[in-house]
Amino acid sequence: MKIAIVCYPTFGGSGVVATELGIALAERGHEIHFVTYKQPVRLELLSSNIHFHEVHVPDYALFRYQPYELALSSKLVDTITQFNIEVLHVHYAIPHAYAGYMAKKMLLEKGIYIPMITTLHGTDITLVGNHPFYKPAVTFSINKSDVVTAVSEDLKQKTKDIFEVEQEISVIPNFIDTKKYRNDYTDCQRSLMATENEKIITHISNFREVKRIPDVIRVFDKIQKQVPSKLIMVGEGPEKEKAELLCEELHIGHKVLFLGNSNEIDRILCFSDLFLLPSKSESFGLAALEAMINKVAVISSNTGGIPEVNQHGVTGYLSEVGDIDDMAKNAIGLLTGDTKLEKFKKQAQEVAKTFDLMKILPLYEAVYEKAFKSRFKTVIA
Repeated sequence: MKIAIVCYPTFGGSGVVATELGIALAERGHEIHFVTYKQPVRLELLSSNIHFHEVHVPDYALFRYQPYELALSSKLVDTITQFNIEVLHVHYAIPHAYAGYMAKKMLLEKGIYIPMITTLHGTDITLVGNHPFYKPAVTFSINKSDVVTAVSEDLKQKTKDIFEVEQEISVIPNFIDTKKYRNDYTDCQRSLMATENEKIITHISNFREVKRIPDVIRVFDKIQKQVPSKLIMVGEGPEKEKAELLCEELHIGHKVLFLGNSNEIDRILCFSDLFLLPSKSESFGLAALEAMINKVAVISSNTGGIPEVNQHGVTGYLSEVGDIDDMAKNAIGLLTGDTKLEKFKKQAQEVAKTFDLMKILPLYEAVYEKAFKSRFKTVIA
């Protein structure tokens, strides 16, 4: 099948999921066309089955903000027409589903019907999409999609609660490619990050306010007072500078390493004993899943789709949002019991395997087949 995928080409979870999905589909013989403004970060190599089409946005002084939606919809029309694309899969309701719908309408003028699948990832629903300025457009985009999927049961319910959704929403969870994690790294030397008696705690995110970065720092501060440890902070974003200042204020700057963005998350996680995810909201918790497949126990908030990934008392512990004391208590309890910690690490990896790519991929293929068959229905312009 010829599939066009629209996503954000950044380090964010939705972009990673869309890219990994496209790569896996290509390996199964599908022809994949990524359409976005920059080559996705994990799309390292193109192949006969993987193509990238860059969306160029003209810089006109007339526009205060450049109209990406217009450029994207036009590029989609060109790509779909030129390569005979059979299915369009957009990740994020806005602006991608909105632009996808405009492309669908333009293609109908040419007698071409292209079915569109919209995958909801979270921010497009709970944060941006819920804003009064965007809510009508998001509702419209969801209802005009041929098939709608969400990455968790929690996100599905939130979408129904927030918007007047007429479409059925199928839940297809995020995934992990377990075959990439079968071999231990020979250069996994803890001494590069910490001394032999120190535990290593990690946080990975885009450092936005919703991630509650100060909570990460404060939880670690309580941990390090009782357990010799180091904190590794991976990522970039608006809260990073505040986090660095807070570390200095708490006099723990020498125990916290800020590594910025990285394409070697698994190498970093192989050092780790514990993963902190105290987010205000997570539609799924992909970062937690990546930690778990690397045998890292998770201390997280009990919100959004996280409980569907991090199982309380099995793979880690859940606390209410903002409950720093409880998170620290749970973390210390794990870190001071080596037998218990090792048990949780193994259980984390086993649970992560249930989200294996090869188990999730057929679900998407079934969705594509369903959408493809819809093109044979009567089209009402």
